Amino acid sequence: MKPFALNYARPAAPPPVVIPYAYDPRRQWNVLPDGRPATSDRALLLAMGTTCSTAGSKTHFDD
Repeated sequence: MKPFALNYARPAAPPPVVIPYAYDPRRQWNVLPDGRPATSDRALLLAMGTTCSTAGSKTHFDD
């Protein structure tokens, strides 16, 4: 038997995701809005965990 409240409970909407860096195809790395490499921002790395894309994994089996 399912509790009454579960019939009406709805999951909370996930918060919007804001990625504080962008990919620069000319230099082929992620950069911050001020042009520095995203890997140079220690706080960003701690918050995000990584700044890598999955592009290499799609082209190289050993990534």
